[in-house]
Amino acid sequence: MKHTTRPLGRSGLQITPLTVGGAPLGSMPKNFGYEVAEEQGVATAMAALTGPIRAIDTSCAYSDGESERRIGIALARVGGLPDDYVLSTKVTRDLATGDFSGAQMRRAIAGSLERLGLDRVPLLYLHDPENTTFAAASERGGPIEVLRELKDTGVAAAIGVAGGDTAIITEYVDTGWFDVLLTHNRFTLVNRTAERMIDHAVDRGMGVVNAAVYGGGILATGTSSSSRYGYRDAPEVLLDAIRRIEVLCAGADVPLAAAATRFSVRDPRISSTVLGISRPGRIADAVDAGALPIPESLFDEIDRIASALPAGIGPR
Repeated sequence: MKHTTRPLGRSGLQITPLTVGGAPLGSMPKNFGYEVAEEQGVATAMAALTGPIRAIDTSCAYSDGESERRIGIALARVGGLPDDYVLSTKVTRDLATGDFSGAQMRRAIAGSLERLGLDRVPLLYLHDPENTTFAAASERGGPIEVLRELKDTGVAAAIGVAGGDTAIITEYVDTGWFDVLLTHNRFTLVNRTAERMIDHAVDRGMGVVNAAVYGGGILATGTSSSSRYGYRDAPEVLLDAIRRIEVLCAGADVPLAAAATRFSVRDPRISSTVLGISRPGRIADAVDAGALPIPESLFDEIDRIASALPAGIGPR
């Protein structure tokens, strides 16, 4: 079956407009508010590997490697990584000690490959470099040099930087050393903080992957079931904006989650949009949401609400 793909910047990879987010399938109740049993996580990963979305994203940091381990079980059960599939993982600090050295990146990728049952990955990110300094990350033998070496030796076909704080991540984008940018929680219906950084990345030929378009859940389920954005309590002014968007979506007969998904998918700068998925059946729902035709007039109204929000109310 042929799937619609987009070029992932200059990386040489082709990626589907949606990527399955592997954080929740490893079970992260502190972030997402619910547990995911091992077999459910493995079943979700198997459905992801055999379904219409041909990309999955994980990290050594998700549930201390449990997300990767469950994906590794799924990979073994389906006979390995399909040729047309973009699996991405991330290396980051030692979560116990905070060590963000080049040596730690080597330990992290070794653990990731072991859990996944692979000897190479299509895409490898430097994850959350907010936890070090750019000077330390870019020094000789440091994390950036290690990632570039992993690409040069074929352990990773492409490398990227994945993080939140846009001021910090822009430093990495501007180096020209990375193939892909992954941003999260900063380019959604109610937060456009990453707009300028995305432009910088595109200007440099990078692929852009946009994650957490539901803001941790509230832009999927609505304010009746959540009052948190970006994994923290949302200020009332932000909740009010989301309520107004909910009213607009209801009036247009458009599910809030579909609007949040299409907001990202329709943007020509975004190569792929990551949706956290923890149940096999949600994959078909995600595909439907990503393809739902939504009038531009609705997004125009949503843009007016977002543009009126005061600066600094959400993640930077």
